[in-house]
Order: sequence, then C-alpha cells, then structure tokens
Amino acid sequence: MRNRLEQTFDIIVVGAGHAGIEAAAASARLNCKTLLLAMNLDSIGFLACNPSIGGNSKGHLVKEVDALGGLIGLEADKALIQLRTLNTGKGAAVQSPRAQIDKNLYHRNIKKTIENYPNITLRQGEAVKLLMKSGVIRGIETSLGARYYAPKIVLCCGVYLSSEIITGTTVQKKGPSGFARAEKLSASIKKAGHVLRRFKTGTPARIDAKSIDFSKLEIQSGEGIAPFSYMTDEPINYDLSPCYLGYTNQKTHGIIRENLHRSPLYAGIIKGTGARYCPSIEDKIVRFADKKRHQVFLEPEGLDTCETYLQGISTSLPQDVQLKIINSVAGLERAEVMRDAYAIEYDCIDSTTLYSTLESKLVKGLHFAGQINGTSGYEEAAAQGLIAGANAALSLQKKPPLTVRRDEAYAGVLIDDLVIKGTNEPYRMMTSRAEYRLTLRHDNADLRLSQKAYDVGLISEERYARYKKRLKDIEEVNSRIYATAPLPEENALLESIGETPLLSPIKLSEFFKRPGITAAGVKKYMTVFKDSPLPALSEVIITHQYGGYLDRQTRQISEALRLENSAIPADTDYSALKGLRIEAAQKLSVARPATLGQASRISGVNPADITVLMIYLKRGEGTKCP
Repeated sequence: MRNRLEQTFDIIVVGAGHAGIEAAAASARLNCKTLLLAMNLDSIGFLACNPSIGGNSKGHLVKEVDALGGLIGLEADKALIQLRTLNTGKGAAVQSPRAQIDKNLYHRNIKKTIENYPNITLRQGEAVKLLMKSGVIRGIETSLGARYYAPKIVLCCGVYLSSEIITGTTVQKKGPSGFARAEKLSASIKKAGHVLRRFKTGTPARIDAKSIDFSKLEIQSGEGIAPFSYMTDEPINYDLSPCYLGYTNQKTHGIIRENLHRSPLYAGIIKGTGARYCPSIEDKIVRFADKKRHQVFLEPEGLDTCETYLQGISTSLPQDVQLKIINSVAGLERAEVMRDAYAIEYDCIDSTTLYSTLESKLVKGLHFAGQINGTSGYEEAAAQGLIAGANAALSLQKKPPLTVRRDEAYAGVLIDDLVIKGTNEPYRMMTSRAEYRLTLRHDNADLRLSQKAYDVGLISEERYARYKKRLKDIEEVNSRIYATAPLPEENALLESIGETPLLSPIKLSEFFKRPGITAAGVKKYMTVFKDSPLPALSEVIITHQYGGYLDRQTRQISEALRLENSAIPADTDYSALKGLRIEAAQKLSVARPATLGQASRISGVNPADITVLMIYLKRGEGTKCP
C-alpha cells in the first residue's frame, strides 16, 4: 500500500491564499503534478482583510493575471456585490476597476474550483521544515511528521509566519481572522540562508449593518462596466448592494490624540514596519495633522451577513477607544462592533535574494510569492503566485522562463521592483510606479499578455480564441475610422457632451481624438459602429485620443530595451572592474542583475557606473538576451 505520508510531486505549493492558488493553478495548467498545502482548508482564498478586489493599479494586476490564465478575475466576477471604475475623472492610464466582493461566496467558489482542478492535490497541513541537500530543495515536512518531496517548492505563506495579532496591549500568537499561525517554518527559512524581516499591516473593525444610520452617509453605487475576466460572459449584476461614504471629524481626531499613549504603535509594542500608503487612523492623525477629516468607506462583507467593513479607519487601539472613534462618525453613533480592528506583525524575506523568476538565489528550486516577499494586497500576491508557479513548472520542464518586463505589465513592474530595488515596508502597487502606465492600461491587458500566455501553455484554446476574436474586432473597427461620418451624427454626439458642433464633417480618425468622445457615445449616435463590440471600439478610441503620447512612450520603451537586452554574465566579478565605484560594485555583487536595465535601477548605482558596465560588455564579456 502506498505511503500517503511520504508522497512525491512535481511541485509543492505551501499556502493557499491568493498567491498559493495562482501558483498551484499555473503549475497544474502546465501539466505538473502539484500539491497545494493549506494550513486550514477553511482559509483557502479567504479575504482576510478588505472584502474587495481591484482598485488603483490593483485592478490592472487582476486583469493581467486573468490574461495569463489565472483565477482571481474570474472568481471575483462570480462573487461580485458591486463593480465600479475608479478615477473616471482622470486619464485612461490611471482608471482602474474595483469590485466589492461577497467574501464567503468567493472562498466557497474558489475552494470548489481548486478541489476540482486537474493536476492539483489539496491537503491540509502545516509545513514546519524545508528538506534540502547541498543547497537544493528536496521537499517539506509537516507538523504531523508527513514528508512530501518535490524538486520545486513555492512558498506562499502570506502573513502567517510567526504572526502576532495586536490590539491595545494584548498580543495574540495567531494569524488573521483567528486562523492559526505558522509556528516553525520561519526558522527553517532562516536556516536556509534567507534573512527575515518583520513587517506590519492591519485591518479595521467590522460593524453591524443594522446599527448604522445610512441616511447620514453618502451612497456609493456600482456601474455597468466590463467584468474583470475576459472569460466572463455578460451580463452580470454590477450593483447588488451599495457602499456608503462617511467622514471622521474633529471629535474623532480628538479621541485619537487623547489616547495615543494607549496605541501599541506609539507605545513601542509594535516593532514591525508598516505600509506607508495604507496607514492606520492614528498614524493619519499624526502625519496629516492639518486635515479636518478623513474618508470612511462602509463596505458590505457579503450578502448573507450584516458585517460591514470600515475602510479608512484601520487601527490597533484598545477596544474601548475603537468604539469611541467609530461612534464619533456621523451615521455610526449607535454602531455596534462585531469584530475588533487589529494590527498584525509577521515575518517576510528580503526580496532582493530572488531572481526575476521568483526563485531563490540561495536555494535551488525554492520559489517565493506573495506577502512573504514583503508585498501587501491580494492582487500583488496573485500576480507573483502565477509567475512563480509557472516558472517552477517551466524550469522543471527545462523550458525558458516566463518573464514580464516593466514595459509589458504591472506584474513586471512589481517583480522588478522587488528583486532589484527591494522594499523596506509592505510594498503596494501604484500607477505612479509604472513609467509606461499609458501603455499598461487595464483595458488592454489581454492584448499585451495573451499571446505570451498561449505560447507557454498557460491559457486554453477557448481563451486564445476569444483573444483572436478581440484582435479581429479591433481590426474591423480600425478599417472604418478613415471614413467621414454624416455631419448630423457627429454633431449629435458633440452636443450630447457639451461640445461645439462642427460646420463640416471630418474623418472619424480625427473626430475620435476629441476629448469626451467615448465608445458608448459613438455606438449611440454613429450608424457605422452600431454593431461594433464596445471593448474594441473603446480600444481604438483611446489609441487615437492618446496617439501622440503612445508613440512617444513606444520610442522610450525601444530605447530602454537596449539596456534590458544587454545581458550581464552571471559570474561577473564586479570588484575587478576598473572604474566602477566601490559602493556600486558592492551593490551589484549582492543584487547580481541579469541585464544592464536591471543594474540601472539598483539604488546606489549611477549612470557613470552603467557606462563602465557598457564598456565591459562591448569588450565581448557580455551577451545578448534572447
């Protein structure tokens, strides 16, 4: 009889959050026998913090993961409560979809998906030890003594490594939402050579919807926009339940100031480094003392629960202070807390010890993805998980790795930042981090990445057929834009958006460049596009409205690729390069950049150092990237 406690797999994924799910699914799609080991099967894909997916730049990541065949977008569409686009008053580059999610439904759906996913074995267990030999990963051992072997392991441990929940002066040794923490794996990771750091994040209180006076709050409704996944067939219900907006006030801020001495953040109880771009409410009051109020978004946690998430007032203050803060907000005077807010500290690694494939530079065959790499957010985790899982499988099959450059995807920006620059705080994806963000819009993720995904085997024939149809739709729209539309139709559209009518008709290629022209408006007023698919029409209009900027960005990308395609030999002895500054040589020796482009983004390496490297490569020491 086969020993179930000593099984062998192609790939083992430790952790079944958003990174682990995508890692396991990607390796399974590439026909690898994959073990997905979860601390608790009830925590698979659990939205432990905010009950939402997407948002500024994060929506881009969801679309990219979906374009690469991932699950998060499709599963989010199945569990939607509300969907809307952020930054609609700004340019196309920074607009991004955001969805309110039924967290319990999302968990149930994705657990069922994984349970029935080909090539995945799902198992509950706590990994406590990495099994290695001569710097090569061999397997893992669980807390119950089982041993699972594989030549490739992906660690997706989230915030569970030696995690501590902190509320006031109370420190509890457990993970988020009351789940157990990973007790011993940190020590094994450290023994493998990885330096551990201590990061901190937090989550706000959940209150009872029945105790809220919604009449004092501003309603935030959803809107009919394209779903996350290109595999989701419309129509879907975009607005099953509204969200609401409230504000803190001077009374709120006074309560916080009076109790700062009781905050574990300022009392020194919290040692971990928190996220600069997602501060607690007490941190906001201290750092932005001139602000009269801060936004509080009230978000339903699900359609089957009264729990309401208070986005914007994350805190680790004691229970009694939390209640006073909440009750000081208009509409929440009688609010009843169902779950207290808390901070969480956890172990993570220095991400600069990873290659761009997310494989460890220290242990062959060991990959890392998600918050264990120092990131925050479901979306960042999902993107890393897919890349790590795919690369583990491709490496096992001795195939070229799946890499996405900074000019190809937000996922490329994310991973490049992590492995080249590193992070000293929980890393959050933002549109400002992407220098080519006009090219990397959320609406064209499939156009950027689907062919790449198909070439390595990550997406199905059905998915690829949809991509090809979208290309054909865009081609058909483009074939019509050099015609001249009837003047009455052009003027009817212009008048609908408050623009001055034309005296004579102009070609559509010029007409589309006008601000305010949208795909919906064009379909409504222009006969020639009545039957054109909205996504294809929107893509063509955006490329015309931003044509000059896109052309300039394309030239910038071409110039940057000259550096990205200049490979640096892996065994380069930087200390021996004449003219290279000592600081640069030290930084380069640690980071081991694969290309000149990566070297140029390392802190402490300046343009003069890059010139030295370019001369070194021109002498024939370097090679060209394929």
